[in-house]
Amino acid sequence: MGSNIIGLPPHHFVHIIDFNTNVTKLEVGPNTVVLQSNEKLQAGPLPCIVVPPAHYCIIKDPMSNYVHGKKCELRLGYFDVRFHGEPFPLYPGEVLQGARSFGTSASDTNYSQAIKPLPVVKANHAIRLKALQDFDDGGVERKAGDMWQLEGPLTYKPTPNADIVGMIKPLVIGHNQALLLRAQQGFTDKDGIEHVTGEEWLVRRPGAYLPDVYAEDVELRNAIVLTENVALHLQADQTLVDSIGTKRLAGEEWLITLKDTESYIQDVGVTVKASISKTVVSRGQYCVVLDPQDKHGRNQMGKRELRKGVCSFFLKPGERLEDGVIKQSYIMGEDESLVLKALDKFEDTVAETKVKRKPGDRWMINGPMEYIPPIDVEVMDRRKAIPLNKNEGVYVRNEETGEVRSVMGPCAYMLKAYEVLWNKELTDSVELLLKHGGGYGKEDIRKIAYFEQSIDPSMLKGRDKTRVVTYRCPGNTAVQIYNYKKKTARVIFGPDLVVLGPHENFNVLSLSAGKPKKPHALQSLCLMLGPDFITDILEVETSDHARLSVKIAFNNYFQVERGNPKSEASIFNVPDFIGYACSQIGSRIRAQVAQIPFDQFHRHSAQIIKTAVFGYNKEGNVNEVLVFPSNSMVVTNVDIQSIEPVDVKMKDSLSKSVQMAIEIATKSIERSAAHEAMRSEQIAKGQLERQKLQTEREAEIERAKLYELRNIAAAVESTGQAKAEAQAQAEKTLIEAQSEIEVAQLKALAEQIEHNAQLHTQGILRSSELSFQKSQNELETSKARELTNVEISKFSSIVSTLGADTLAAIANSGPETQAKLLQGLGLESVLITDGNSPINLFNTAEGLIGATKG
Repeated sequence: MGSNIIGLPPHHFVHIIDFNTNVTKLEVGPNTVVLQSNEKLQAGPLPCIVVPPAHYCIIKDPMSNYVHGKKCELRLGYFDVRFHGEPFPLYPGEVLQGARSFGTSASDTNYSQAIKPLPVVKANHAIRLKALQDFDDGGVERKAGDMWQLEGPLTYKPTPNADIVGMIKPLVIGHNQALLLRAQQGFTDKDGIEHVTGEEWLVRRPGAYLPDVYAEDVELRNAIVLTENVALHLQADQTLVDSIGTKRLAGEEWLITLKDTESYIQDVGVTVKASISKTVVSRGQYCVVLDPQDKHGRNQMGKRELRKGVCSFFLKPGERLEDGVIKQSYIMGEDESLVLKALDKFEDTVAETKVKRKPGDRWMINGPMEYIPPIDVEVMDRRKAIPLNKNEGVYVRNEETGEVRSVMGPCAYMLKAYEVLWNKELTDSVELLLKHGGGYGKEDIRKIAYFEQSIDPSMLKGRDKTRVVTYRCPGNTAVQIYNYKKKTARVIFGPDLVVLGPHENFNVLSLSAGKPKKPHALQSLCLMLGPDFITDILEVETSDHARLSVKIAFNNYFQVERGNPKSEASIFNVPDFIGYACSQIGSRIRAQVAQIPFDQFHRHSAQIIKTAVFGYNKEGNVNEVLVFPSNSMVVTNVDIQSIEPVDVKMKDSLSKSVQMAIEIATKSIERSAAHEAMRSEQIAKGQLERQKLQTEREAEIERAKLYELRNIAAAVESTGQAKAEAQAQAEKTLIEAQSEIEVAQLKALAEQIEHNAQLHTQGILRSSELSFQKSQNELETSKARELTNVEISKFSSIVSTLGADTLAAIANSGPETQAKLLQGLGLESVLITDGNSPINLFNTAEGLIGATKG
């Protein structure tokens, strides 16, 4: 019975179901509910839902037109939003959205998660909403899926028709910043501007900005600060009007500088291609701008524009510097010039007279001057005068005629407009010979040392091919030079300097050298005229078949008539005159020796060889010289240096016989030398004895002189010692006296200094005491004066405080009152005097009172 009675406290409710009608009814307390037999407690008792201020809750499937105990309609699928008000129960079928559980008792139910605070939108913030169904929002028709937002500050009350998408925070746009937005779909923004899907635009207004619902923030762009030296190269991706109000076509490029704006934020549809630095052309500089822009901003393709310093500019789009650099002007000295070439027809005004130049013309301008070439002029070359000393020169080629010539010093030669330096090529063998002074051999050849005097140190580092080739021809030699252009040859005799013309070259001699002679062992530029000698080793065979090696040397010279071209050229008719002479002389010697036996040749070899070489004249006498008419070479003498058998046995037997002859001659020489040595020894002994006697006599005389000098030295020594001791004693006494005097002077000086210091110290002490006493007196005087002023001020303050009426009343009250008055004033009834006239304070009081009355 007790279980069918339910006591409901206030603000509680239960749901009871009637099984007969299948209707669930709501009972709200305070009340006592008695369950009938056909009723059952379905839910409860449950507390009513209390929505605090600034909170809300959502009821799902709300009840409409509830009648107690009757069937009612539930709006299934709908929601109802409840705000702060009286506590309310849940009707049967209603669901509190967000509640964690819904049991049969209060302990099973938790409403805290279902009751939510109202969304508060701060200033510069917004709440974004989305329509769940079509509805009328205060005169605005909302369609399902529409999105909008409400800007703060406000407190939003949710509705069942809209869902909260989220809170939108503002985007802060700083100074020199802009916000790039993109439209997600077509809409009209809050400023009334229509946007299409995918459109992008910039918001430049500084501060907090709330983007529209369908505006997507892409990026926050910072401004690029422009200076005097920095500009921006821009390109339009689409046709637009830029931030400075100029219409730009798609693909157009332009430059924006500080004259246009101080800072630039990249516009929509504009690409910043590069940051351009200002091009500064200083004094003495220039540059050529290719494809410059005209006043309409169009590039003049193929045109060149000259800009001279001092100037500065930005390269506009499409413009570029020729060679990519700023060029220095040509500053020429007195010995410098420029070779110029006209690229187009123009009028040259550099000179005093105007000259019309045609394309391809070439000319020169000379310094001193500063020159900047015009657009129509190309600088072909910069030239400097070539200083040429005596015997120095250069090869010059004329490009118009092709003629090559040599220019010799002393002078400073400046090449003409159509002239260039020409390289003279020489063969490798000639180059090698010039480095070695004109001669080069493969072996240790005697004649190589003769060419060392002609070595030019500058040739060791490498020859300048534009310089005239010179060769210092040694003395008593001849050099043949061949001109290939004129097909003539000339001969130069040393000592002289050989200067090669542009079409000339040396006649290189390939000579035999070595012992025995080997062909082509010595290369030479010059021919030695002699007198000289040639050494060779010949192998001969006697009539008795004795083979001998003969080393001969013969003197030679060339018989030439200087000034006669035919005679001069004849000495070079035989290229290898050494090999030719050795072969001719060798053949003559071999022919003569072949007719003579060895014994005869061994005894008369010199006469036989000389006869073989020079031959006999018509008178039957041996000739003195041998002349080679082919090259005018003359052999004057033949000398045999050695003869050695080629056969080893014969060489040994000849060596033994020679050795025996040498031994016999040696013994004879030894015996005669021994006899001469004995005779010389006896003579030397006699001279030695006489010298000894003479030396002893002179020694005795010198010894006597020595004893005499010793006696004199002893006397001087004794006298000098006594004198020195007396002088030392006197100086000692003098020094001691002077020392005592100096000590006394120093003591007196020290006492005087000490006395002065004491006086000074006492003076400073007395001065300090006087200063201190003076300061003390001044302080005491100041203190007394200040105390007096304080008393006067105190008395004046008391009098002014008491007032005139009070003082009058006191004055009328008699002497007793006067005494009290004085006590009140803090004064005693005594006489105050300055030492001369006493003052009665009672009279003073009366005077004060009288004065007050008056």
